[in-house]
Amino acid sequence: MTRYRDLGLTVGQLHPGPLNAITDVDGVKVGFTTLSWGDGPLVVGQGPVRTGVTVVMPHDAIGEHPVFAGCHRLNGNGEMTGLEWVRESGQLTTPIAITNTHSVGVVRDALVAHEMGRRDDATSYWSLPVVGETYDGALNDINGFHVTTEHVFSAIATADDGPVAEGNVGGGTGMICHEFKGGTGTASRIAGGWRVGALVQANHGDRERLSIDGVPVGRELTRHAYPSAWDQEEALRRAGAGSIIVVVATDAPLLPHQLERLAQRSALGVARAGGGGEHSSGDLMIAFSTANHEKLASYKMDQPPDAFDVTMLPDGAITELFWATIEATEEAILNALIAAETSVGRDGVIAYALPHDALVDVMARYGRGPVA
Repeated sequence: MTRYRDLGLTVGQLHPGPLNAITDVDGVKVGFTTLSWGDGPLVVGQGPVRTGVTVVMPHDAIGEHPVFAGCHRLNGNGEMTGLEWVRESGQLTTPIAITNTHSVGVVRDALVAHEMGRRDDATSYWSLPVVGETYDGALNDINGFHVTTEHVFSAIATADDGPVAEGNVGGGTGMICHEFKGGTGTASRIAGGWRVGALVQANHGDRERLSIDGVPVGRELTRHAYPSAWDQEEALRRAGAGSIIVVVATDAPLLPHQLERLAQRSALGVARAGGGGEHSSGDLMIAFSTANHEKLASYKMDQPPDAFDVTMLPDGAITELFWATIEATEEAILNALIAAETSVGRDGVIAYALPHDALVDVMARYGRGPVA
């Protein structure tokens, strides 16, 4: 797997964490189930299939100990379930899953079933899982409903706190970004001793708007040279729409109102790479902090009605975390583009990978080439 910095390119001013991934935040794990089979004409219910599910675990005991969280909507032509409770309570109480638009329901139900399966009594509980989506119907048999409960369970079971796979994996398997092959990407930054990580499912953006470190890459690598999968889908039938999901994690001790502000700043990272929250795009963001989680208890546990202390950074110390969020989100999008491989989907629609050599040449011509 090739990442953006493997090309000798850099972006932003802050330093990445050791893995340059959301898993640089202690306790965070990411798991995937990738579904890819079949070629040729679309046969609904059979394929071709280019889809999957991604799961982000804030920590292993999220069902017992929630984390503080906040969320943001850049443009709302999309879905992320459970956000009303995040807004109301200021807490994230479940893992976060990301999949395709028409598999949100089964993934949400699978997260409920997984939590209930971990409990050994008959007491009734409610659960409001957070599940985001983007549309992969240009490459995938999206109406075939190929993602199952078992796929979600597998993603949870294999979630890991090490390096994160990127590109054509998990929920990002069939995604298109700035009219190149997109998908899953992640990055991190260190600011004031705290770690901020972002993970994206990138399926958004127009080609001519793609900007990398200020360079108008999309205007240089045109549709004429590298055709757009959206144009190919449009030639077959009315094309779908793109979106991006951003998950931000930090170990900085932030309260919900501060995490909402971090979620807002992730939208600036989307913009720096050329995303504009277009009318047809579902651009949804959530941010959580792993600090304080040991002090928070789920309603499913017995907890005395006593006051307890939590820690927080003062608002005056948050600006560097804003920049960490912006830069991590921007580079996560770039990692999704660089790691993705050309994919041939249903009806022969081709999503071309962003060509590495051509990108390096463009960056060099604008004075942003590889660092010696």
